[in-house]
Amino acid sequence: MTRNFTGWHFAAIMVTGFGIVVAVNLLMASLAVGSFGGVVVENSYVASQNFNTWLAAAARANTLGWRADVVRSGSGRLEVQTDGLPEGAQVTAELRHPLGRELPLEWDLRPLGGGLFASTERLPEGRWIARIVMTAGDREMRIEKPLE
Repeated sequence: MTRNFTGWHFAAIMVTGFGIVVAVNLLMASLAVGSFGGVVVENSYVASQNFNTWLAAAARANTLGWRADVVRSGSGRLEVQTDGLPEGAQVTAELRHPLGRELPLEWDLRPLGGGLFASTERLPEGRWIARIVMTAGDREMRIEKPLE
């Protein structure tokens, strides 16, 4: 027995199909918004006004000749191996979780000699973004590196 395909059948198929598409889109949008806990910049307009200043500071920092390699050591501590950094320089680290799920950490790294600086605390497991600031007097260099 065959039945006639009517306008009501077509309408039901269309409403069901588009309903599924809308439901999936709403689910994906809510998951995307709910899982992003970070902020790229607080105010993009203000950030754009400072962009040239940041470029100039980076250019000045590049002329210092300082180098740094940032790693998570086998013991879980943050280590920064520097090269060219003057004696008495200070190294600090700001650690952020990429998705903002963990609170940011701010550490003063202690010098261990030979240009090596290390944290006194263990870095929690997971991905982190380390912003390292090296200062010597009025000279400063900033680097950023993701850590696995």
